[in-house]
Amino acid sequence: MDRRKNMLIGIVVGIAIVAASVYATGFTNRLLEPFRASSSTYKSSESAAAPELATGNWINSGPLQLKDLRGRVVLIEFWTFGCYNCRNTLPIVKSWDDRYRDKGLTVIGVHSPEFDYEKKVENLRDEVASLDIRYPVVTDNDYLTWDAYKVAAWPTMFLLDKQGRIRWKHVGEGDYDDAERLIQKLLAEKETV
Repeated sequence: MDRRKNMLIGIVVGIAIVAASVYATGFTNRLLEPFRASSSTYKSSESAAAPELATGNWINSGPLQLKDLRGRVVLIEFWTFGCYNCRNTLPIVKSWDDRYRDKGLTVIGVHSPEFDYEKKVENLRDEVASLDIRYPVVTDNDYLTWDAYKVAAWPTMFLLDKQGRIRWKHVGEGDYDDAERLIQKLLAEKETV
């Protein structure tokens, strides 16, 4: 009995030591960061130009380049069809596309797959059709666009102004009202050269 008791005490002490070191080093914050919803808004003067989209297979559109979309506000959403949280954002993203496309918004879905079956273009085409997604979607199977934008989690959205600068980034679900207000603000901004 003493041996079991000593073993149990050793395990509990070991877990306590590991937990304390993880907490003390801030490692839990780094581990949990991709799972926390967060937003960042940037003034035009502090905004970086958005990286160009990598080549991939396009659905609902021919290939698009951001430089050709100057003068339009662009919403880029990194998603994958097997992601529950991504599916939760779809209704609002689709509604923005419906309401603001004719007013100058271009929505682009960058499909960066998590699992092998999501890499198959046929599966993606089927999902885009069944989810009634009408905006352009590009495959990002090699994570080139994902890496260029320094994305860490699904879904992640970026709003670009009419000059192609990143003005907003959001990781996770939510913050839809603030995002829509910013879409409206960016659409109303005059384009500067």
